[in-house]
This record gives sequence, structure tokens and C-alpha cells, in this order.
Amino acid sequence: MKPATPTVAIDSPTAPRRFVFVLLENFTLLSFSAALDSLRIANRMSGQELYSWALAADSEDGKIACSAGAVFETDMGLDELNRDDTVIVCGGADVQAATTKKMLNWLRREARRGVKIAGLCTAAYTLARAGLLDGKRATTHWENHDSFVEEFDEVELTKSVFVVDGNRMSTAGGTSSIDLFLKLIADDHGEKLANSVADQLIYSSIRTDQDTQRLSVPTRIGVRHPKLSQVIQMMEANIEEPISPSVLAKDVGMSTRQLERLFRRYLNRSPKRYYMELRLQKARNLLMQTDMTVINVALACGFASPSHFSKCYRAHYNTTPYRERGTQSSRLSV
Repeated sequence: MKPATPTVAIDSPTAPRRFVFVLLENFTLLSFSAALDSLRIANRMSGQELYSWALAADSEDGKIACSAGAVFETDMGLDELNRDDTVIVCGGADVQAATTKKMLNWLRREARRGVKIAGLCTAAYTLARAGLLDGKRATTHWENHDSFVEEFDEVELTKSVFVVDGNRMSTAGGTSSIDLFLKLIADDHGEKLANSVADQLIYSSIRTDQDTQRLSVPTRIGVRHPKLSQVIQMMEANIEEPISPSVLAKDVGMSTRQLERLFRRYLNRSPKRYYMELRLQKARNLLMQTDMTVINVALACGFASPSHFSKCYRAHYNTTPYRERGTQSSRLSV
């Protein structure tokens, strides 16, 4: 296949903007490759070297593995960067273990020098551990949202696809890297080039930082009933202090019996059971992704006592919270 003829005429930059992709052990390949390919295609469509990049890692042999098992050779270690560089930390599975003391110190040093820093997927955790997101807005993968909120209350965590707050950036993982990098390309060289990159990626619906990362409630549950969706949204927003079915029903203008019938018809379970499953799912996420005590996990998920929490957890997951915590093989898996 012949190289594409440049389709977007832009002024030649004095020097390409360099991105340094810092690969954490078990990083998510999709988030990284989506970002890198966006830059590559921008160069291709403009016919110029607008962007350059380098791969870095905290690795003795210069090699790092992604969560899919592929091993990458990096170009550099945690070296001192140019102030005009942009650091992209790529996270993935077991991000706590990958967030080494050396990595944190390096990020703090580069941040003090004014380098722009982004975290893809779970790497917002790494940035937060380094104190780089204090007082700032950020996002992370929805599966890790609950544990992040519990650990970093000084960060304003959102459910956006990506967030840019000053010289800090973060994405929710997966294809959200494309959305962030299309914005960066548009800011640097205009929307025409960014749209050309999106076309090459067969990416027909570009999202902004106002878009949320999860599917809407009706899409997720496969049911388009406005009152049912409204009740589920209220449940999801009130895990720590659950609302009784009677109050939920009253808030959407129906009787408790009508609400019961609605859940039975569309979800084949009672409102109480559905609510319990939401709370237990959050509890499992916290057990797998944080060092919170079982008692604190129980309280964060609306259980008045550890014994009641343990009983409900065993009934649903066929194991106890204590065994779940003891047998977990990896945390923050994406």
C-alpha cells in the first residue's frame, strides 16, 4: 500500500512535539496504541513530522510487558526530559505494584520542572500517588472509580471520558486515548487535521471531556423505561446510605407495589435485591482494589455491621470478604 498523500496543509513546526510514553508494568495495550497511532497518523496526513515519541520505563533491562503479555523494548529509562516534552503514563493491571517509589520521585521531579503529564487508564492512580492531581479534576476507568474516590479525596474525580486540567491530563482507558489525542492535535494544528486522523481510525463519533465513559442506564440494562432508569440512577448515587424502596417509589411518583412490579417485569428481581447487588459489586471492587479494612468496606457500601456484610457477600459470591481479600491475584485489573 502506498503512503497516503498529505491531505491537510499546515505550517511546518520549528520542531516536532515529543511525547514520552512511560509504560508501567502490565499496562493496557489499547490505551497506549490508540494514543501512539493518533500521533503517527497525524504525521502521515500532514506529510510532516509534527510529533515524535519515545518509550520509557522503570526497567533494568529496558523491557516492559503489557497486560496482554507482549513485551516492548523501551528507548530510555527515567531520564531527565526536556521541558517541552509531554509525559504520558500508561497504566493497566495491578497499577499499585507498578507504581514504584522511583517512578513517583521521577514524576514529582519532572512536574516541578513544568513538564505536562498525563495518565492513561489506571495511571491516574500513579499521578495521584505522586500528589500531581491534588486540587485538580481527573478521571480513571469506571471500574476503579470507587477505590480511587476512597483513597484520594483531594482529587475531584469525574466520570468523563478524559479530563484536561492545566498541565495535567487523564483518560478513562480504552479508546478514550483517541479522544484526548484528537483534542491535543486539534489544539496544536486545527480541527481539520484532527478530523482527518479520526477518519483514518474509522472513529466516527469523537467525544469531548463533557461525555461520560459508561453507557447510559437504559443501554446497560437493555430497558428503556424512564422511571426504572431514574430509580437505578438514584440507587447508584446512594450506595453508602441506601434509600428504601418506598422512598424511591415516592420520588418517581409511583407506589412501592408498582415499583416492585416494574423491577420484576424488566429485571426479574426485586428493587431490594437489585440494590443489594449494586452494593456488593462496589464492595468487591473496594476489596480487590484498595487496602481498606473489611469493616470500612462494609460501611462504605451501606452495611451496618461486618457480620451482615459477610453474610450477604457469601450468599452472593460464595466466599467471604476476608477470603476474597486473601486470595486476590491482582488488583485494579483492566
